[in-house]
Amino acid sequence: MMALRHFILHRLCFGFWSREEGAVLAEALLAVPFVTLFAAGILEFGNIFWERMQIDAGLRDAGRYLSRCRPTTPTYTSSCSTATAKLIAYYGTQSPAEGAALRVQGWGPNLADITVIPVNADGTITVATSHLYETSPLFAWLGIDAITLNSSHEERYMGW
Repeated sequence: MMALRHFILHRLCFGFWSREEGAVLAEALLAVPFVTLFAAGILEFGNIFWERMQIDAGLRDAGRYLSRCRPTTPTYTSSCSTATAKLIAYYGTQSPAEGAALRVQGWGPNLADITVIPVNADGTITVATSHLYETSPLFAWLGIDAITLNSSHEERYMGW
């Protein structure tokens, strides 16, 4: 019985800590959660920047459309509208097909609002929006509050 006890205590228990085979496992158990969290954070922030770029592109396209609209005169009726500009911002086209994909998920005609400030004293049109980013559970777990993406684009009015 003493021999078995000696074998268990000295060979298995103390032998594990004195060998280097367990060092790799211990280091991996410490490092993998941090590396995984870091990689998920990089992907999440990359997605935030991508959505911001898509919103900026939509606002730029809407601003360009509005800046080239000819105003209504007694001899000409303008066919430009802010509703068309918003469709261009949301979908990339003024007449999206049924079920067309939005530029940014959750940023669309029924979900967000684009503010259009018409031609002002310095001859520019401003298009602005605010979008609440739909975060992953990682941000909630880390205690990071909701992120709001604010963007605007200013375009000089040219007319036709």
